[in-house]
Amino acid sequence: MRNTFYSYIEKLQDQISSKLEKVDGKATFQEDLWQRKEGGGGRTRIIENGTIFEKGGVNISKVFGELPEVLRKQFGVEEGDFFACGLSLVLHPINPFVPTVHANWRYFEMYNSSGDIVNQWFGGGQDLTPYYLFDQDAIHFHTICKTACDKHHKVFYPKFKELCDTYFWNTHRNEARGIGGLFFDYLKETEEFTIQDRFNFVKEIGDSFLDSYIPIVEKRKEIQFTKHQKEWQEVRRGRYVEFNLVHDKGTLFGLKTNGRIESILMSLPPIVKWKYNYLPEENSQEEILLKVLANPQKWII
Repeated sequence: MRNTFYSYIEKLQDQISSKLEKVDGKATFQEDLWQRKEGGGGRTRIIENGTIFEKGGVNISKVFGELPEVLRKQFGVEEGDFFACGLSLVLHPINPFVPTVHANWRYFEMYNSSGDIVNQWFGGGQDLTPYYLFDQDAIHFHTICKTACDKHHKVFYPKFKELCDTYFWNTHRNEARGIGGLFFDYLKETEEFTIQDRFNFVKEIGDSFLDSYIPIVEKRKEIQFTKHQKEWQEVRRGRYVEFNLVHDKGTLFGLKTNGRIESILMSLPPIVKWKYNYLPEENSQEEILLKVLANPQKWII
C-alpha cells in the first residue's frame, strides 16, 4: 500500500501544480528535491509572486526509519520503525476576496522489530479560510466535499466535517481558523472497511480538491480591493500562523521527525500583521466573518 499511495500523490502533485500554474497565468512552481539523513526525502514545489497566488506550496514527502522517542511515547511502543508519506498544500492568494486553502492526504505504517506491519492508517482533509465570507463559496466547497464522501459512506461527511470544525479551532482565541471542510485521521482497516477501501476514499477526496477550490478562485480573483481590506487579510493571516505553529499536528510531526524546516514552514504566508486588540467596525463584513468563526455552521444538509 505504501508504494501505491506514494505513486498516487506523485501524480496528484503534478496534476494540482500544473492546474494552479494555468490559473495563475504568471508564476511557476520552483521545485526543490531534498533528502532526510535518517531516511526518505521529498519534492517541494513553491509558487510565489504570481498574478493570483502570493505564496503557496504543493509538497510531497516520504520519511522512514526508527521511530523517534517522542513518537514512541505518543504511540505507546518501546521500539520499531515507521514509514510516512503524504501530500500537503497551502495557497495564499493576493486578493483578500479569494480564500486561503489547505489540504493534506497522508499514509502511515508502523513496524515491529521483525519488520512486520503492526499498524497502518490514512489521514487528511481539506479546509477553506476566507477573509471575506461569501455563503455560496462555503456551500460550493462543502458540497464538493460531501459529494466525494457520499460515494463511500453517508456518515463520512457529517462526521469528518465535525472533526474539521473541532480540529481547526484556535483554542487560545476561541475561534475557528476558517469555515472548515473535512478532517480525518487514523482511518484503519476494520470489519467494514479494508485498507484498500480507505485508500479509495482518500483518493476520491484528493481527486476532488481542484473542483472544490478553483471555481471559487475564478469567481473572486477580479474583485477590486482596498488597502483596508488587504490589511484585514494580513491580520487574519496572523491567526492562521498561530494555529499552524501552536496546534497543527502536521507541523509538530515534521519537527519531531527531523523533517525539512523549509518544507514544513512553507504553509506560512509571506506578509502577516498582528495589531494589538484589533477589532473590526460593528456590522462590517469583517465582523460578520468573526461571528461565523465563533460558531461553526452547517453549510449544507
